[in-house]
Amino acid sequence: QVQLVESGGGLVQAGGSLRVSCAASGRAFSNYAMGWFRQAPGKEREFVAAISRGGGSTSYADSVKGRFTISRDNAKNTVYLQMNSLKPEDTAVYYCAADLNYSGYVRSAYDYWGQGTQVTVSS
Repeated sequence: QVQLVESGGGLVQAGGSLRVSCAASGRAFSNYAMGWFRQAPGKEREFVAAISRGGGSTSYADSVKGRFTISRDNAKNTVYLQMNSLKPEDTAVYYCAADLNYSGYVRSAYDYWGQGTQVTVSS
């Protein structure tokens, strides 16, 4: 059992930056690869970024590559998503998820999900 709580969402202007965080509790955080997904109204939840257990490997969706950075601090049981050069199309609820493997973009591979945090990018 792992509990995930996202925070840091909010309203930001296009071109701005925002960092969302996900705090984990329950089992050893370092046992899990972590991912970020997002879902806009009327759309399917889509992969954003993933990071391996030790933080040595990362992957990104093409739409955010070069703009977003995923990182983790296992001592703090927290994973982060730094979002730069934000665009209106980045507007979505952002969810973090935990995975015993490093499965990247596959939603069904993730075992635990947070409640989401809203990110809104204005034009």
